[in-house]
Amino acid sequence: MPQIVRTVATVLLPAERQRVEAAGHGAFVAVHADSLDDAVSTVRRRGVHALVVSLQRCGEPELPRVARFVREFPQVPAVALVTRPGTAPPDRLLRLGAHGVRAVVDVSDPDGWRRLRDLLQEPVSPVVAAVMAALDPDLKDVPPDCRLFFELVIRRAPEIRSVSPLAAALRVLPSTLCSRFFRSGLPSPKIYLAQARLVHAAYLFANGGLSVSDVSHRLDYTSPQSFGRHLRTHLGMTPGEFRRRLPFSAAVARYRVGFVTPYRDRLLTFHPLGTLPGDHGRSAA
Repeated sequence: MPQIVRTVATVLLPAERQRVEAAGHGAFVAVHADSLDDAVSTVRRRGVHALVVSLQRCGEPELPRVARFVREFPQVPAVALVTRPGTAPPDRLLRLGAHGVRAVVDVSDPDGWRRLRDLLQEPVSPVVAAVMAALDPDLKDVPPDCRLFFELVIRRAPEIRSVSPLAAALRVLPSTLCSRFFRSGLPSPKIYLAQARLVHAAYLFANGGLSVSDVSHRLDYTSPQSFGRHLRTHLGMTPGEFRRRLPFSAAVARYRVGFVTPYRDRLLTFHPLGTLPGDHGRSAA
């Protein structure tokens, strides 16, 4: 089967464009824009799989535009590119993450170009696309870091089984993360993660050729028995009952109705990463 060459919109410094084109040879085609506003126009005109923005073009004045891009195109991952050593201050990286940037790739490291290629060749998961589309009405106008939490939980649920690695991916202490959910009267991060794993299980079970053992392995459970205990704890069902009674569309609806819609008013002012400098309640971008 021929390799699919993906299209990537970029907002880069002139000196970075040629290097990105060379890195993408055979893997992705770069369509350069002069600004984030131009990148939005590019995405609207043609199918684009990702956005790559130079950290040097992502200063404080540009952050609202980054947030707007993420809101308008949730299935086009945004990636920040670092080409100069020592130019990625931690506060800037935190704010980029809170505004929806999925990854920061430092290509001043020799391994960085390979990581960029791998990241941009990763297909958009149909599970993430379906769930985030279902949650969009409830997540409209929530703070950027709140949306980032849900996007990360849904995307990484197959590989993350506990709060500690989830918190590490969000760059916050597990105790701090859990405390923020508790104080806001929201279900715990552990519950959101566990329920997201069930959504992924429902999607996998739609493939009739996958056994219970296959699904448990794909979701990184220690054994089919461990997967079965998870289902009994959260749903009171066996894997066979789960497969018959909860198809993927129903699992997505259950996640939304049970754990997102009832809490919309609280989510509108919720900052799981903490209120960042320059953030005042809802994003104004």
